[in-house]
Amino acid sequence: MTSGKPVRQSVSEYSELALPTDVNALGNVLGGKVMHLVDLAGAMAAIRHARLPVVTASVDGLQFLHPVHSGELIILRSSVNRVFQTSMEVGVKVTTENLLTGHRLHTCSAYLTFVALDEKGKPTPVGPVIPETEEEKRRYREAGERRAYRLAHRNGKHRASIT
Repeated sequence: MTSGKPVRQSVSEYSELALPTDVNALGNVLGGKVMHLVDLAGAMAAIRHARLPVVTASVDGLQFLHPVHSGELIILRSSVNRVFQTSMEVGVKVTTENLLTGHRLHTCSAYLTFVALDEKGKPTPVGPVIPETEEEKRRYREAGERRAYRLAHRNGKHRASIT
């Protein structure tokens, strides 16, 4: 296991131009395309932190605030929020930019959990992430709350009953 690293060392940015082949009949980029980019951006931050291969374990809900249109630049910024032994929560923020006007819109955000793997493909411990700024410390705290919720949900403690 490696020693702790500051959040800033995991920060990753990825940009891609939305092309006509990426859109639906309304001219909006397919949600699945954006989800794919979110997964890539999240993995980059996780790998950058762990310096190990990672796999996606879960994605929290993804709500689109604005559509992405053909011709817009899709900008994804990701960083590790917190490490939990072999897993890491990574936050990804998606912004679009109209390249002709420079206008930017926050399109969606997501929290993903990645698991680091050893050379045999088994989960392996990862060194901690060190939050330095107030925002990073807030995200670190909130990641712990989200993890507790995810674990409780996974263990069936929050299952809805159907009547």
